[in-house]
Amino acid sequence: MGTVCFIVDASVTGALLPRHLRAIRQTELAVHTLPIIVTGATVDPRLSYIEQRYQVHCLITPSQPLGARINQAAYVSQADWLLIAMQRQPLETQFWCLFCPQLEACTLDVFFIGSDLPRLSERLRQRFLGAATAVPPYIAIRRAWLERLGGLDPELDTPALTDLLRRLYACPTRLQAFSHETCRLAQNSSSTNHPLAPHHARPTH
Repeated sequence: MGTVCFIVDASVTGALLPRHLRAIRQTELAVHTLPIIVTGATVDPRLSYIEQRYQVHCLITPSQPLGARINQAAYVSQADWLLIAMQRQPLETQFWCLFCPQLEACTLDVFFIGSDLPRLSERLRQRFLGAATAVPPYIAIRRAWLERLGGLDPELDTPALTDLLRRLYACPTRLQAFSHETCRLAQNSSSTNHPLAPHHARPTH
């Protein structure tokens, strides 16, 4: 499935940052110690503990907005797939256990993780009427595709995330969702067929 790196910004996750990191580290893939880069704009003594406790790499750049921080983390990682936290609320460990196998032999550019894709009508309202853009808990994006898009807008802070989503919709991105319903179906199927084996679930459209 190529190399994978999680990018979790402290300003996005807030006080729930440890819960994000714990959920990732407790997956069945934890033995491989998947790289996690924690970005932030504020120097916090607690980050030293977090760095050691969860085996993460912290990139603290007080002068950079969110868009620039994530771009820097993507460059530093050099991973094939970037899993970027987009919301404060974390996903459960089981969710990651079922999602990560989807990246094997994948031909897509982007996954929306933890939510469904917005309908075409919703995208049109967002584009032409300025309606609010729904943000998934995480996205998985190929680094090559992110670079092709020019990365996140380095001048934007929090709006950098919704701006990225709008640009993904506006170009021929191969998108798919791995929603909570998909996760539930994959979990049921995996439990029925092979309780201890990873299951390659088919994402919803």
